[in-house]
Amino acid sequence: MTRLSDISSMHWQPSLSGDGVVEGVRDVDQSIRTILRTPKGSDPHRPTFGSNVHLYIDSPVNQVIPHLVRESVDAIKEWEKRCELVKVTPTTDGSQITLRVQWKLADGVLRETAVAL
Repeated sequence: MTRLSDISSMHWQPSLSGDGVVEGVRDVDQSIRTILRTPKGSDPHRPTFGSNVHLYIDSPVNQVIPHLVRESVDAIKEWEKRCELVKVTPTTDGSQITLRVQWKLADGVLRETAVAL
């Protein structure tokens, strides 16, 4: 179990993939995943938090791609101010869509977060 005194970063949150916490770059990565996977209106304390990508589930893949990119860009720019969004690239494998989000922190290093929908 992580103690508060063990956390060295100003930006951190509980890890969603196991015990402990995520800090720094991993915190931003997890935050992007959370934003894209949270339907707007599902967080009672922040009703506008999240994205509308869930609205396009079960729609034809070739028709929803531009909508998913737009919704992702809008949500990340609104809710994750710690990073500069570079681009969102969708990839498909049959009916599975993965959004590859490229982003940078102030250090200028390009990073990528893949979110399977």
